[in-house]
Amino acid sequence: MEELPAPSTDELEVEIVERKGRGHPDTLIDGAAEAVSQALSHHYLDNFGKVLHYNVDKGILVGGRAEAFFGGGRIIEPIYVLVAGRATTNVPIDGTEVDVPVREIARGAIRAFIRENVRFLDPDRHVQSETRIKPGSPDLVSIFMKHDGMPLSNDTSIGVGYAPLTPTEKVVLNVEHRLNSPEFKASHPEVGEDIKVLALRRDRSLDITVACAMVSSLVPDVGHYVNTVEELRREIEDVASGEGLDTNVQVNTGDDYARGTVYLTVTGTSAEQGDDGNTGRGNRVNGLISPMRHFSMEATAGKNPVSHTGKIFNAVALLTANRVVQEVHGVRECYVRILSRIGRPIDQPEIASAGLILHRGERLTQVRADVESIMDESLGRVRDVTGLILERKITLF
Repeated sequence: MEELPAPSTDELEVEIVERKGRGHPDTLIDGAAEAVSQALSHHYLDNFGKVLHYNVDKGILVGGRAEAFFGGGRIIEPIYVLVAGRATTNVPIDGTEVDVPVREIARGAIRAFIRENVRFLDPDRHVQSETRIKPGSPDLVSIFMKHDGMPLSNDTSIGVGYAPLTPTEKVVLNVEHRLNSPEFKASHPEVGEDIKVLALRRDRSLDITVACAMVSSLVPDVGHYVNTVEELRREIEDVASGEGLDTNVQVNTGDDYARGTVYLTVTGTSAEQGDDGNTGRGNRVNGLISPMRHFSMEATAGKNPVSHTGKIFNAVALLTANRVVQEVHGVRECYVRILSRIGRPIDQPEIASAGLILHRGERLTQVRADVESIMDESLGRVRDVTGLILERKITLF
Protein backbone atom coordinates (compact mmCIF):
# COMPACT_ATOMS: atom_id res chain seq x y z
CA MET A 1 0.00 0.00 0.00
CA GLU A 2 1.23 3.46 -0.82
CA GLU A 3 0.05 7.02 -0.89
CA LEU A 4 0.28 8.50 -4.38
CA PRO A 5 1.87 11.97 -4.36
CA ALA A 6 -0.41 13.38 -7.02
CA PRO A 7 -3.55 15.46 -7.39
CA SER A 8 -6.80 13.58 -7.89
CA THR A 9 -7.81 13.15 -11.52
CA ASP A 10 -10.61 15.71 -11.36
CA GLU A 11 -8.05 18.28 -10.15
CA LEU A 12 -5.86 17.87 -13.23
CA GLU A 13 -5.97 20.76 -15.67
CA VAL A 14 -6.61 18.40 -18.59
CA GLU A 15 -8.62 15.17 -18.62
CA ILE A 16 -9.52 13.01 -21.63
CA VAL A 17 -12.09 10.20 -21.52
CA GLU A 18 -13.59 7.98 -24.23
CA ARG A 19 -16.27 5.33 -24.54
CA LYS A 20 -16.91 3.16 -27.57
CA GLY A 21 -20.63 2.43 -27.57
CA ARG A 22 -22.57 -0.78 -27.96
CA GLY A 23 -22.44 -0.83 -31.76
CA HIS A 24 -18.82 0.25 -32.23
CA PRO A 25 -16.79 -2.41 -34.09
CA ASP A 26 -14.34 -2.86 -31.20
CA THR A 27 -17.22 -3.29 -28.75
CA LEU A 28 -18.99 -5.69 -31.10
CA ILE A 29 -16.01 -8.02 -31.34
CA ASP A 30 -15.50 -7.85 -27.56
CA GLY A 31 -19.16 -8.71 -27.19
CA ALA A 32 -18.92 -11.58 -29.66
CA ALA A 33 -15.94 -13.09 -27.83
CA GLU A 34 -17.66 -12.76 -24.47
CA ALA A 35 -20.87 -14.26 -25.87
CA VAL A 36 -18.88 -17.32 -26.94
CA SER A 37 -17.27 -17.45 -23.48
CA GLN A 38 -20.65 -17.33 -21.77
CA ALA A 39 -22.13 -19.97 -24.07
CA LEU A 40 -19.24 -22.37 -23.53
CA SER A 41 -19.29 -21.88 -19.75
CA HIS A 42 -23.00 -22.61 -19.51
CA HIS A 43 -22.74 -25.61 -21.84
CA TYR A 44 -19.97 -27.09 -19.72
CA LEU A 45 -21.90 -26.41 -16.52
CA ASP A 46 -25.15 -27.88 -17.85
CA ASN A 47 -23.56 -31.01 -19.31
CA PHE A 48 -20.51 -31.71 -17.14
CA GLY A 49 -21.20 -29.90 -13.87
CA LYS A 50 -18.33 -27.41 -14.07
CA VAL A 51 -16.65 -24.92 -16.38
CA LEU A 52 -13.91 -26.67 -18.33
CA HIS A 53 -10.74 -25.24 -19.84
CA TYR A 54 -11.14 -22.64 -22.60
CA ASN A 55 -10.00 -19.18 -23.64
CA VAL A 56 -11.59 -17.45 -26.62
CA ASP A 57 -10.22 -13.93 -26.20
CA LYS A 58 -8.85 -13.40 -29.71
CA GLY A 59 -11.16 -11.93 -32.31
CA ILE A 60 -11.37 -9.67 -35.30
CA LEU A 61 -14.22 -7.93 -37.06
CA VAL A 62 -13.61 -7.03 -40.70
CA GLY A 63 -16.00 -4.38 -41.94
CA GLY A 64 -18.21 -5.10 -44.92
CA ARG A 65 -19.40 -2.90 -47.76
CA ALA A 66 -22.64 -0.98 -47.86
CA GLU A 67 -24.48 1.72 -49.76
CA ALA A 68 -26.51 4.09 -47.60
CA PHE A 69 -28.67 6.95 -48.83
CA PHE A 70 -31.52 9.01 -47.48
CA GLY A 71 -34.55 6.76 -47.13
CA GLY A 72 -32.79 3.49 -47.86
CA GLY A 73 -29.65 1.53 -48.55
CA ARG A 74 -28.26 -1.95 -49.01
CA ILE A 75 -25.52 -4.25 -47.75
CA ILE A 76 -23.18 -5.18 -50.58
CA GLU A 77 -20.72 -7.38 -48.68
CA PRO A 78 -21.28 -8.82 -45.19
CA ILE A 79 -19.27 -8.09 -42.07
CA TYR A 80 -16.82 -10.87 -41.19
CA VAL A 81 -16.51 -11.84 -37.51
CA LEU A 82 -13.87 -14.33 -36.37
CA VAL A 83 -13.44 -15.54 -32.78
CA ALA A 84 -10.38 -17.70 -32.10
CA GLY A 85 -8.97 -19.52 -29.12
CA ARG A 86 -8.77 -22.82 -27.31
CA ALA A 87 -11.44 -24.97 -25.69
CA THR A 88 -12.19 -28.44 -24.34
CA THR A 89 -13.66 -30.28 -27.35
CA ASN A 90 -14.28 -33.71 -25.83
CA VAL A 91 -14.77 -35.03 -22.31
CA PRO A 92 -14.16 -38.63 -21.13
CA ILE A 93 -17.18 -40.01 -19.24
CA ASP A 94 -17.38 -43.67 -18.18
CA GLY A 95 -14.83 -44.68 -20.77
CA THR A 96 -16.55 -42.79 -23.59
CA GLU A 97 -15.41 -39.57 -25.24
CA VAL A 98 -18.27 -37.05 -25.29
CA ASP A 99 -17.85 -34.48 -28.04
CA VAL A 100 -18.52 -30.80 -27.32
CA PRO A 101 -20.00 -29.02 -30.37
CA VAL A 102 -17.75 -25.99 -29.83
CA ARG A 103 -18.12 -24.50 -33.32
CA GLU A 104 -21.92 -24.69 -33.28
CA ILE A 105 -22.11 -23.26 -29.76
CA ALA A 106 -19.79 -20.40 -30.67
CA ARG A 107 -21.46 -19.44 -33.94
CA GLY A 108 -24.90 -19.55 -32.35
CA ALA A 109 -23.69 -17.31 -29.52
CA ILE A 110 -22.25 -14.75 -31.96
CA ARG A 111 -25.47 -14.58 -33.95
CA ALA A 112 -27.58 -14.24 -30.80
CA PHE A 113 -25.36 -11.47 -29.46
CA ILE A 114 -25.60 -9.45 -32.68
CA ARG A 115 -29.35 -9.93 -32.90
CA GLU A 116 -29.81 -8.67 -29.33
CA ASN A 117 -27.54 -5.63 -29.57
CA VAL A 118 -27.85 -4.05 -33.02
CA ARG A 119 -31.46 -3.68 -34.18
CA PHE A 120 -30.91 -3.43 -37.92
CA LEU A 121 -27.95 -5.79 -38.27
CA ASP A 122 -29.25 -9.21 -39.35
CA PRO A 123 -26.70 -11.85 -38.25
CA ASP A 124 -27.95 -14.27 -40.91
CA ARG A 125 -27.81 -11.87 -43.87
CA HIS A 126 -25.36 -9.13 -42.89
CA VAL A 127 -22.70 -11.04 -40.96
CA GLN A 128 -20.45 -13.97 -41.77
CA SER A 129 -19.47 -15.46 -38.41
CA GLU A 130 -16.68 -17.97 -38.08
CA THR A 131 -14.55 -19.53 -35.36
CA ARG A 132 -11.09 -21.00 -35.10
CA ILE A 133 -11.25 -22.71 -31.70
CA LYS A 134 -8.92 -25.64 -31.17
CA PRO A 135 -8.01 -27.87 -28.19
CA GLY A 136 -5.84 -26.28 -25.53
CA SER A 137 -2.15 -26.98 -25.03
CA PRO A 138 -1.48 -29.87 -22.60
CA ASP A 139 0.41 -27.68 -20.10
CA LEU A 140 -2.39 -25.12 -19.71
CA VAL A 141 -5.07 -27.79 -19.62
CA SER A 142 -3.06 -29.58 -16.91
CA ILE A 143 -2.86 -26.40 -14.82
CA PHE A 144 -6.59 -25.89 -15.18
CA MET A 145 -7.47 -29.48 -14.20
CA LYS A 146 -4.88 -29.82 -11.43
CA HIS A 147 -6.60 -27.79 -8.75
CA ASP A 148 -8.80 -29.30 -6.07
CA GLY A 149 -10.57 -26.30 -4.63
CA MET A 150 -8.99 -22.92 -5.36
CA PRO A 151 -8.32 -22.55 -9.13
CA LEU A 152 -4.77 -22.05 -10.31
CA SER A 153 -3.94 -19.06 -12.48
CA ASN A 154 -3.46 -20.09 -16.09
CA ASP A 155 -1.50 -16.94 -16.95
CA THR A 156 0.74 -14.29 -15.48
CA SER A 157 -1.55 -11.29 -15.82
CA ILE A 158 -2.27 -7.83 -14.47
CA GLY A 159 -5.61 -6.61 -13.19
CA VAL A 160 -6.22 -2.94 -12.44
CA GLY A 161 -9.26 -1.09 -11.17
CA TYR A 162 -9.87 2.40 -9.83
CA ALA A 163 -12.56 4.44 -8.14
CA PRO A 164 -14.39 6.72 -8.01
CA LEU A 165 -15.30 7.99 -11.47
CA THR A 166 -14.69 11.66 -12.11
CA PRO A 167 -17.54 13.91 -13.27
CA THR A 168 -16.10 13.73 -16.81
CA GLU A 169 -16.08 9.94 -16.74
CA LYS A 170 -19.65 9.85 -15.43
CA VAL A 171 -20.80 12.12 -18.25
CA VAL A 172 -19.14 10.00 -20.94
CA LEU A 173 -20.62 6.78 -19.56
CA ASN A 174 -24.07 8.26 -19.04
CA VAL A 175 -24.23 9.86 -22.48
CA GLU A 176 -23.67 6.56 -24.28
CA HIS A 177 -26.05 4.74 -21.94
CA ARG A 178 -28.77 7.34 -22.53
CA LEU A 179 -28.42 7.39 -26.31
CA ASN A 180 -28.44 3.59 -26.49
CA SER A 181 -31.26 3.13 -23.97
CA PRO A 182 -34.53 1.47 -25.07
CA GLU A 183 -36.41 4.65 -24.14
CA PHE A 184 -34.28 6.87 -26.37
CA LYS A 185 -34.37 4.39 -29.25
CA ALA A 186 -38.17 4.29 -29.00
CA SER A 187 -38.40 8.05 -29.54
CA HIS A 188 -35.42 8.30 -31.93
CA PRO A 189 -35.25 4.98 -33.85
CA GLU A 190 -33.04 6.53 -36.53
CA VAL A 191 -30.15 6.79 -34.06
CA GLY A 192 -27.90 3.74 -34.50
CA GLU A 193 -26.04 1.78 -31.84
CA ASP A 194 -22.56 2.82 -33.00
CA ILE A 195 -22.04 5.80 -30.69
CA LYS A 196 -18.56 6.96 -29.73
CA VAL A 197 -18.20 9.57 -27.00
CA LEU A 198 -14.98 11.46 -26.39
CA ALA A 199 -14.67 14.19 -23.78
CA LEU A 200 -11.93 16.72 -23.17
CA ARG A 201 -12.02 18.68 -19.93
CA ARG A 202 -9.89 21.79 -19.61
CA ASP A 203 -10.19 22.96 -16.02
CA ARG A 204 -14.01 23.35 -15.67
CA SER A 205 -14.78 23.45 -19.40
CA LEU A 206 -15.95 20.20 -20.99
CA ASP A 207 -15.90 19.60 -24.75
CA ILE A 208 -17.86 16.50 -25.79
CA THR A 209 -17.54 15.10 -29.29
CA VAL A 210 -19.98 12.37 -30.27
CA ALA A 211 -19.92 10.29 -33.44
CA CYS A 212 -23.32 8.71 -33.97
CA ALA A 213 -24.31 6.47 -36.86
CA MET A 214 -27.75 7.15 -38.32
CA VAL A 215 -30.00 4.48 -39.84
CA SER A 216 -30.50 5.59 -43.43
CA SER A 217 -33.92 4.01 -44.02
CA LEU A 218 -35.34 6.12 -41.17
CA VAL A 219 -33.78 9.41 -42.33
CA PRO A 220 -35.77 10.60 -45.38
CA ASP A 221 -33.77 13.75 -46.12
CA VAL A 222 -31.03 16.07 -44.93
CA GLY A 223 -33.50 18.21 -42.99
CA HIS A 224 -34.53 15.25 -40.86
CA TYR A 225 -30.87 14.40 -40.34
CA VAL A 226 -30.00 17.94 -39.20
CA ASN A 227 -32.96 17.98 -36.80
CA THR A 228 -31.91 14.64 -35.31
CA VAL A 229 -28.35 15.87 -34.80
CA GLU A 230 -29.70 18.92 -32.99
CA GLU A 231 -31.94 16.74 -30.80
CA LEU A 232 -28.93 14.58 -29.96
CA ARG A 233 -26.93 17.64 -28.99
CA ARG A 234 -29.68 18.82 -26.62
CA GLU A 235 -30.01 15.35 -25.09
CA ILE A 236 -26.27 15.17 -24.45
CA GLU A 237 -26.28 18.63 -22.86
CA ASP A 238 -29.09 17.47 -20.58
CA VAL A 239 -27.08 14.42 -19.47
CA ALA A 240 -24.01 16.56 -18.78
CA SER A 241 -25.84 19.34 -16.98
CA GLY A 242 -25.77 17.72 -13.55
CA GLU A 243 -21.98 17.70 -13.16
CA GLY A 244 -21.39 21.45 -12.87
CA LEU A 245 -19.15 21.77 -15.92
CA ASP A 246 -19.30 24.38 -18.69
CA THR A 247 -20.22 22.02 -21.51
CA ASN A 248 -19.85 22.34 -25.28
CA VAL A 249 -21.27 19.51 -27.41
CA GLN A 250 -20.45 18.62 -31.00
CA VAL A 251 -22.15 15.78 -32.91
CA ASN A 252 -20.91 14.17 -36.13
CA THR A 253 -18.30 16.82 -36.82
CA GLY A 254 -17.21 15.05 -40.00
CA ASP A 255 -20.47 15.97 -41.73
CA ASP A 256 -20.43 18.32 -44.71
CA TYR A 257 -23.99 19.41 -45.44
CA ALA A 258 -22.99 21.43 -48.48
CA ARG A 259 -21.60 18.31 -50.15
CA GLY A 260 -24.29 16.02 -48.77
CA THR A 261 -21.74 13.98 -46.81
CA VAL A 262 -23.28 12.78 -43.55
CA TYR A 263 -22.92 9.81 -41.20
CA LEU A 264 -25.52 7.48 -42.70
CA THR A 265 -25.44 3.71 -42.29
CA VAL A 266 -27.81 0.97 -43.35
CA THR A 267 -27.56 -0.96 -40.08
CA GLY A 268 -26.60 1.59 -37.42
CA THR A 269 -22.93 0.60 -37.17
CA SER A 270 -19.82 1.68 -39.03
CA ALA A 271 -18.81 -1.98 -39.10
CA GLU A 272 -20.90 -2.33 -42.25
CA GLN A 273 -18.23 -0.40 -44.15
CA GLY A 274 -16.36 2.31 -42.29
CA ASP A 275 -14.40 0.52 -39.60
CA ASP A 276 -13.02 -2.77 -38.30
CA GLY A 277 -12.70 -4.13 -34.77
CA ASN A 278 -10.29 -6.08 -32.59
CA THR A 279 -10.72 -7.62 -29.12
CA GLY A 280 -9.08 -5.60 -26.38
CA ARG A 281 -8.86 -2.30 -28.30
CA GLY A 282 -12.00 -0.87 -26.73
CA ASN A 283 -13.28 -0.06 -23.29
CA ARG A 284 -11.58 -1.26 -20.13
CA VAL A 285 -13.39 -3.26 -17.46
CA ASN A 286 -15.30 -0.21 -16.17
CA GLY A 287 -16.61 0.61 -19.65
CA LEU A 288 -14.28 3.54 -20.30
CA ILE A 289 -10.97 4.42 -21.93
CA SER A 290 -9.29 6.84 -19.52
CA PRO A 291 -5.65 7.56 -20.45
CA MET A 292 -5.12 9.74 -17.38
CA ARG A 293 -5.63 6.69 -15.14
CA HIS A 294 -3.85 3.44 -14.27
CA PHE A 295 -5.29 0.54 -16.26
CA SER A 296 -4.42 -2.87 -17.66
CA MET A 297 -4.20 -3.62 -21.37
CA GLU A 298 -5.64 -7.11 -20.81
CA ALA A 299 -8.72 -7.92 -22.88
CA THR A 300 -11.34 -9.21 -20.44
CA ALA A 301 -13.78 -10.46 -23.08
CA GLY A 302 -13.61 -14.17 -23.92
CA LYS A 303 -11.29 -15.25 -21.12
CA ASN A 304 -12.21 -18.15 -18.85
CA PRO A 305 -13.98 -16.78 -15.72
CA VAL A 306 -12.65 -19.55 -13.46
CA SER A 307 -8.88 -19.34 -13.79
CA HIS A 308 -7.85 -16.59 -16.19
CA THR A 309 -6.67 -13.79 -13.96
CA GLY A 310 -6.56 -11.40 -16.91
CA LYS A 311 -10.33 -11.38 -16.56
CA ILE A 312 -10.86 -12.17 -12.89
CA PHE A 313 -8.28 -9.76 -11.44
CA ASN A 314 -9.55 -6.82 -13.49
CA ALA A 315 -13.02 -7.42 -12.07
CA VAL A 316 -11.73 -7.97 -8.53
CA ALA A 317 -9.60 -4.83 -8.69
CA LEU A 318 -12.55 -2.70 -9.82
CA LEU A 319 -14.89 -4.10 -7.16
CA THR A 320 -12.24 -3.65 -4.47
CA ALA A 321 -11.43 -0.06 -5.43
CA ASN A 322 -15.13 0.82 -5.30
CA ARG A 323 -15.47 -0.70 -1.84
CA VAL A 324 -12.46 1.20 -0.55
CA VAL A 325 -13.71 4.64 -1.60
CA GLN A 326 -17.22 3.87 -0.37
CA GLU A 327 -16.27 2.40 3.00
CA VAL A 328 -12.98 3.98 4.08
CA HIS A 329 -13.19 7.55 5.31
CA GLY A 330 -10.37 9.72 4.03
CA VAL A 331 -9.69 7.97 0.71
CA ARG A 332 -10.30 10.24 -2.26
CA GLU A 333 -9.08 7.92 -5.04
CA CYS A 334 -8.07 4.27 -4.98
CA TYR A 335 -6.11 2.26 -7.55
CA VAL A 336 -5.90 -1.50 -7.05
CA ARG A 337 -3.19 -3.42 -8.98
CA ILE A 338 -3.07 -7.23 -8.80
CA LEU A 339 -0.47 -9.43 -10.47
CA SER A 340 -0.88 -13.19 -10.84
CA ARG A 341 1.73 -15.85 -11.45
CA ILE A 342 0.85 -18.81 -13.64
CA GLY A 343 0.25 -22.00 -11.67
CA ARG A 344 -0.40 -20.31 -8.32
CA PRO A 345 -3.82 -20.27 -6.60
CA ILE A 346 -5.80 -17.23 -7.73
CA ASP A 347 -6.28 -16.08 -4.12
CA GLN A 348 -2.49 -15.85 -3.73
CA PRO A 349 -1.33 -13.25 -6.26
CA GLU A 350 2.28 -12.22 -6.66
CA ILE A 351 1.20 -8.82 -5.35
CA ALA A 352 -1.99 -6.97 -4.52
CA SER A 353 -1.20 -3.29 -4.31
CA ALA A 354 -3.35 -0.29 -3.44
CA GLY A 355 -2.36 3.21 -4.49
CA LEU A 356 -4.31 5.83 -2.56
CA ILE A 357 -4.90 9.54 -2.98
CA LEU A 358 -6.11 10.84 0.37
CA HIS A 359 -8.21 13.82 1.29
CA ARG A 360 -6.19 16.72 2.62
CA GLY A 361 -5.19 16.22 6.23
CA GLU A 362 -5.57 12.42 6.14
CA ARG A 363 -2.64 10.07 6.75
CA LEU A 364 -1.91 6.62 5.34
CA THR A 365 -1.55 5.16 8.83
CA GLN A 366 -5.18 6.12 9.55
CA VAL A 367 -6.64 4.16 6.62
CA ARG A 368 -4.16 1.31 6.13
CA ALA A 369 -5.88 -1.29 8.31
CA ASP A 370 -9.32 -0.74 6.76
CA VAL A 371 -7.99 -0.87 3.20
CA GLU A 372 -5.95 -4.01 3.90
CA SER A 373 -9.01 -5.66 5.41
CA ILE A 374 -11.09 -4.97 2.30
CA MET A 375 -8.34 -6.22 0.00
CA ASP A 376 -7.87 -9.40 2.04
CA GLU A 377 -11.60 -10.06 1.99
CA SER A 378 -11.79 -9.46 -1.76
CA LEU A 379 -9.01 -11.95 -2.46
CA GLY A 380 -10.51 -14.45 -0.03
CA ARG A 381 -13.78 -14.30 -1.98
CA VAL A 382 -12.20 -14.16 -5.42
CA ARG A 383 -14.18 -17.19 -6.60
CA ASP A 384 -17.43 -15.23 -6.16
CA VAL A 385 -16.43 -13.18 -9.19
CA THR A 386 -16.88 -16.20 -11.46
CA GLY A 387 -20.56 -16.37 -10.57
CA LEU A 388 -21.03 -12.62 -11.02
CA ILE A 389 -19.49 -12.84 -14.49
CA LEU A 390 -21.63 -15.81 -15.51
CA GLU A 391 -24.73 -13.98 -14.25
CA ARG A 392 -23.67 -10.91 -16.28
CA LYS A 393 -23.61 -8.73 -13.17
CA ILE A 394 -20.19 -7.24 -13.91
CA THR A 395 -19.39 -4.87 -16.75
CA LEU A 396 -16.39 -6.17 -18.71
CA PHE A 397 -16.00 -3.60 -21.51
